[in-house]
Amino acid sequence: MVVPELRPWRAAGPHVARIADAVRPRLARAAETVRPRLARLAAAVGPRFARPGQPGSPRVARPKTWQFTATAATAGLALAAGVATAAGPWDSSGQRTAERDRAVALEAARGTDHGGTRAHAGTPPRGPQAVPPAVSVLTGLGGTATTVKSAPGGKALGAVLDPLLENPALGRHSAAVVDVATGERLYGTGSEDALTPASTTKIATAVAALSAMGADHRLTTRAVYEPDTGEVVLVGGGDPTLTARKDAQGLASLRDLAERTAAALARRGVREVTLSYDTTLYKGTTIHPIGVNPNLAAVTPLMVDEARTDSSTSGPAPRVAGPAADAARTFGDLLKEHGVKATPPGPSKATTRATTLATVSSPPLAALVERMLTNSDNDLAEALARHTALATGGSADFAGAGAAVTARLKHLGLPLKGADVKDGSGLDRRDKLTAGLLTALLVKAGDPAHPELRPALTGLPVAGFTGTLASRYTDGAAGVVRAKTGTLTGVNTLAGTVVDKDGRLLAFAFLANNTTAPTAAQSALDKAATALAACGCR
Repeated sequence: MVVPELRPWRAAGPHVARIADAVRPRLARAAETVRPRLARLAAAVGPRFARPGQPGSPRVARPKTWQFTATAATAGLALAAGVATAAGPWDSSGQRTAERDRAVALEAARGTDHGGTRAHAGTPPRGPQAVPPAVSVLTGLGGTATTVKSAPGGKALGAVLDPLLENPALGRHSAAVVDVATGERLYGTGSEDALTPASTTKIATAVAALSAMGADHRLTTRAVYEPDTGEVVLVGGGDPTLTARKDAQGLASLRDLAERTAAALARRGVREVTLSYDTTLYKGTTIHPIGVNPNLAAVTPLMVDEARTDSSTSGPAPRVAGPAADAARTFGDLLKEHGVKATPPGPSKATTRATTLATVSSPPLAALVERMLTNSDNDLAEALARHTALATGGSADFAGAGAAVTARLKHLGLPLKGADVKDGSGLDRRDKLTAGLLTALLVKAGDPAHPELRPALTGLPVAGFTGTLASRYTDGAAGVVRAKTGTLTGVNTLAGTVVDKDGRLLAFAFLANNTTAPTAAQSALDKAATALAACGCR
């Protein structure tokens, strides 16, 4: 089995980072210029978007979907045309730098810790911020709703897309294009046929996880002390981004956890401990149905740096065979650096009598979802699917995670006919989704009634700039197409959003199975998305 979609990002990553560094000062100056206007805008709309039940909040109607989308589409097109052509308004995490500036201007709240306590109970919140809880970061800087032309017509779209999608390289294929403003299906061919979606499954995982836990949710790793046995237990909290690197870059740091644990032990006068680790948060097998594979580690709630044996942070890489034991050994070595001698670690389970010594927490779920989508991070995808199961009372194994994702999508009223979710990452070839469901997921993520779902859009790779699209779309659609890629042997998929030439925001999904020429199939899908960007089609 081949999953080549992640390799371009590893090669293009430094280039994208340089682009981000180059454009950031310009965007910062632009943000300073519009900040007063944003402050006035925030003051004006703040009461309208207050959460229900908030004291002093007047009850007013939500903005209609078309008003939200018109603003987002028009401003998005302006940003793409004005800034992307210069250097690209995107940072290396996959979120618009301008969007983050707007979120800061609107004083977006930080997230909360995994256990329901405030963020300072774990790692101090120094990583990426959560999206604003109400006003969408997709709204343009200082933008106001403007009238855009009507949506493309179905016949005109068919005349453009049919010849491109009938490319023999696409094998059996399906497609759907939807007007995000109205939810109207503008184009479809086999759009209700359930096909293998590959990594576009991560869109479903993202929406389900955000719906179940909220954008502010964090994943916490704990070190606890058993008073009866003098045992220190490292309790896995299901955070695959936990890092042992010296520069944590805003992630939960195992080094910080070891330092705080050692300090807590010193206060007890303890300098020698029995070290254990607890992986009981998850159930079932740790090996994905595809078997041992460089595209993901064993699925366990305790790992460090996704169990990678090299310095990579995304893409395929060799992994340690036992991620939990390896993380515990590393933790023991770090304790030793702080004067605490620990035995070689073994598996255990923390009891209810255990006292928490220290905790560290991940960035908010919003940031984790963006990373998962931008980098097509399979380890994060499987973790978030299991956390969705835990949050909804399901079993944290492959079957329970798939069932929980499906249940959350049903709860949101999405069309599930033919859908079958077997994992969170899309690496399982038994996964089945329809083009209609994928576009419905994207429309739901842009719905003003569901601001918690917004990272499912902001995390999509940006054509020509970030993630798995960093090295694609050099033909003029760079910065305009935002889409999740999917690639398995014989499977090529693409689903995301695009602003057409008339400023209309469209959601699209193209799925191709039984492909025999992966490069040609990928090119055909890219051409179809590019055609949408260039289309007025009425």
